[in-house]
Amino acid sequence: MILFNDLIFGPIHSRRLGLSLGVNLLPVDAKICSFDCIYCECGYNTTIKDSHIPTREQVREALEAKLKEMKSEGQIPDVITFAGNGEPTLHAEFEGIIDDTMALRNTYCPTAKVSVLSNSTRIHKPHVFNALNKVDNNILKFDSAIDRTMKLMNCPVGKHINVAWFIEHLKKFEGKLIIQTMFLRGEFKGEHLDNTTEPEVEAWLKAMEEIHPQEIMIYSLDREAPTKTLEKVTVEELNVIADKARKRGFNVLVAG
Repeated sequence: MILFNDLIFGPIHSRRLGLSLGVNLLPVDAKICSFDCIYCECGYNTTIKDSHIPTREQVREALEAKLKEMKSEGQIPDVITFAGNGEPTLHAEFEGIIDDTMALRNTYCPTAKVSVLSNSTRIHKPHVFNALNKVDNNILKFDSAIDRTMKLMNCPVGKHINVAWFIEHLKKFEGKLIIQTMFLRGEFKGEHLDNTTEPEVEAWLKAMEEIHPQEIMIYSLDREAPTKTLEKVTVEELNVIADKARKRGFNVLVAG
């Protein structure tokens, strides 16, 4: 499994976002998340005593130093992406960090976008909701519109979380969001799962019509998953799903 061993990492070439400079707001030696997804490239959640979470000031200083370096080398990122070793919105100073990042972006690379990859579990928190409304690419996870499948795939830590809860809070962005969905099939804890079936896709499409995102990103496994009994969905299958969404008026990006 892959853990990001720096606060600022990259830039890397993202198959969805272009030249991406990553920001990891979580420890470099542990994965901390409000989901425990069976497909996460960072592995399952871990707990390491005394793991260090960077302060807002440390994030600002490290990001500014990297942007200065990149600008001096004539290398401008397409996007500054909050991702890393778990759920970035868990950071207590998330909104302030976003404010700092927008200011640094405007100073050093005004053409770059600021993106957040979030699992959507903290969008009910006012400071998180406010922060996500400030960024250019508010990318929020929604893997299945069927509770059993969502819970098998995402293993949410919070007991209050279900599909209806997600839809209710995602709708509050009034379209200013990008939905990201992982499609896969396989076995987990003796249960079969497959969110590409007709009932799954139809339920997902109906949820998209309620949430009405500005864009949808769909993808499948790209790196090794901690659960070894999962199967990658082909690009051809993803394109079939994408075409169904496009017929309902959605802008869909397929990352094979």
